[in-house]
Amino acid sequence: MVIKSIAVFISILLYSCLFHAQNLPSLQHEKNINATFSILAYDAENQEWGIAVATNNIYVGNSTIYIEPEIGAFSVIAETEPLYAINGLAELKKGISIKEAIEKTRSMDNESHYRQVSGIDAKGHTFAFTGEALKYWKGESNHLFGENYVVMGNQLAANVLEQMAISYENASGPLSERLMESLIAGQEAGGQITGKQSAALVVKGVENEWYNQIDLRIDNSKNPIDDLNRLLNYHYGRIKLNQAIYAINAGNMTLGRERLSKAEVMLQGWNGMYAKLAFAYSLTGNEDKAVSIIENALLENPKWQENLSSFYYLKDNPIIYNLIDVSSFDVKDWNNAIAMLLNLNQLYKALTLATKTIIKYPNSSYTYYLLGKVCLEKKDSENGILNLKKAISLDEDNVEAKKLLQSLIRR
Repeated sequence: MVIKSIAVFISILLYSCLFHAQNLPSLQHEKNINATFSILAYDAENQEWGIAVATNNIYVGNSTIYIEPEIGAFSVIAETEPLYAINGLAELKKGISIKEAIEKTRSMDNESHYRQVSGIDAKGHTFAFTGEALKYWKGESNHLFGENYVVMGNQLAANVLEQMAISYENASGPLSERLMESLIAGQEAGGQITGKQSAALVVKGVENEWYNQIDLRIDNSKNPIDDLNRLLNYHYGRIKLNQAIYAINAGNMTLGRERLSKAEVMLQGWNGMYAKLAFAYSLTGNEDKAVSIIENALLENPKWQENLSSFYYLKDNPIIYNLIDVSSFDVKDWNNAIAMLLNLNQLYKALTLATKTIIKYPNSSYTYYLLGKVCLEKKDSENGILNLKKAISLDEDNVEAKKLLQSLIRR
């Protein structure tokens, strides 16, 4: 019976540990308390609000970040209570101060001693508080104010907040990059004494469209801050790659090559962008570099071979010759090859390949559409229109052909 009782006790203890958050205060108080640090800031010049946060628990971005452009932002950590942000944003819309917006909810919260909350309004005014009970937890729990920003955290190694503040103030570049540098500095200073598991970075602006809003999350990782920084590099790396292609097509080869070189470094590991990188290097005339990127893509992901038909134009390169099996090509593969030649402005080769493909696949609506585009690029509008009409006659759902034809008729 004694052995059985001990086994039951151990089972109960394990159950308790498994179904509570990971740090000591969570176990002591049976609350979802996270050892967390964050920076909240406002960029007046670009009208952007942002928050970067890391914790020793999973999916920190799920419940700690609240931003509404032109109104304000809130970071809510420790024993998280979203009402501070929900109520706070509503109060800010009424015109009250950021301090009042936070204190109003605090006055109704009988567990505010477990909270950490920071807020910033539409003008960059800040306020924050660290619950009184947090000082009894291991590590340091506090908040610091700077111009248009707040850093805060709990269960931290010494000087984490100070290093975050120094890093942010000395950083340059977009708000997202400055916030990221601050978060990295906090981790390098020791971060949470209990470790790290997730991180998030959100930046929203008045003029920002959906595609340049920053909303990045690492929900579970041994190195969440490194992974988050990699995601941020991917975000800006894709932008630089698009800028490079635009510059090259506009005839500014110097700027294009410079942006392309930076983009390649920033996009390392994003396998899905390697095709576009290889294409961009081909635009510069550096086909050897394009081949090298293709080789690397296949080493990282063997299924990347599905992209190989687009690089048929490199078939004379010995490496690509051994990689591409044209005998396995179907009509979609040949259309990919034609489309890439068209994008590279290799119009004669595109015309020749499209003509050969139509002989083999006479009912391919999309091949006729591509042939029509090639003719139009060669200033042969008569044959361009004929091929577009043929594409539509073969498939009335060929929307691309319809739109292109309609645009020609409207001219």
